[in-house]
Amino acid sequence: MKCVICKQGETHPGRATVPMQRGEATVVVKDVPAEVCENCGEFYLDEKVTKKLMKAAEQALKGGAEVEVIRFAA
Repeated sequence: MKCVICKQGETHPGRATVPMQRGEATVVVKDVPAEVCENCGEFYLDEKVTKKLMKAAEQALKGGAEVEVIRFAA
């Protein structure tokens, strides 16, 4: 698909690092399957991946993390 951010690149299957913040806590999830723009690097997640990503971040926050870096579990 055409990237909606740069409007020049095409997206291709790849992996992304997704930073997420809530209040003072930051969770960074690495190796997330995504469609990644070849031009600007913007990434797009599908609904299934987004749900797993949010669940993983919630678990990290429930553990009291202020800064957490985790790898996406496929």
